Amino acid sequence: MRASSLARVLFGALAVLFLLAPLIAILPLAFTSSLFLTYPIPDYSLRWFAELVNADVWRMSILNSLIIGFGTTLLAGTLGTLAALGLRGNGLIAPGLFRTAFLLPMVVPAVVLGVGMQVFFVRLGLANSYIGVICAHSVVAVPFVVVSVSASLVGIDRRVERAAASLGASPLIVFQRVTLPLATPGILSGGMFAFATSLDEVVLTLFVAGPNQRTLARQMFSSIRENISHAIAAAAFLFILGTVLIAGLALFLRQRMAATRPA
Repeated sequence: MRASSLARVLFGALAVLFLLAPLIAILPLAFTSSLFLTYPIPDYSLRWFAELVNADVWRMSILNSLIIGFGTTLLAGTLGTLAALGLRGNGLIAPGLFRTAFLLPMVVPAVVLGVGMQVFFVRLGLANSYIGVICAHSVVAVPFVVVSVSASLVGIDRRVERAAASLGASPLIVFQRVTLPLATPGILSGGMFAFATSLDEVVLTLFVAGPNQRTLARQMFSSIRENISHAIAAAAFLFILGTVLIAGLALFLRQRMAATRPA
């Protein structure tokens, strides 16, 4: 039994090492003072992080990513929360079909979505605009919000809501003072996943964004094709650091959500 457990632990450790090896190999180059992507590192420097702040193209791409990311979080969080609440209703016909429809953007190839959105947004006049990019990112972010909020709503005892209604609370008051506070961890977690999805999205951005909406992910993609720079490694370091922070906060919220569920 001990040998089997040791083998599982060893296999898991090797799998994690295999996944992290490319990151371990490239991320230290973000702190090199050299102009070349070579080892050993001659000296350590923060010059490439300074370039992210000082270079206009990188600074604008970071600003665009934050604008689009927060816009996507707001739009996808709102739509995903409303969808999760609707899917929770007892009177909904074929809820599984609607749930599958909301999750379809997770499995449809991004290129197919990008081409369709490009044609659609051109007709609506939203091509090459912040609103168009936010809407495009929200399409792929909504499923994550729906899953997160739905999981949070499952843990809410409906007897609590019925008790509030029996005491004279209107449906709106029940939602504001009972359902929404209990579902807040799931909503926040879904919003963080929506922000991370927007921050990492590059394929849809290539189709629907213009030069003024160039995000950090798109700038990294273009820089790899045109001119490899250590600034890409610095940007990747910030990406990974932000992802770890978001994942840690999401885990904290999920643990808090689990702790507040009635036994």
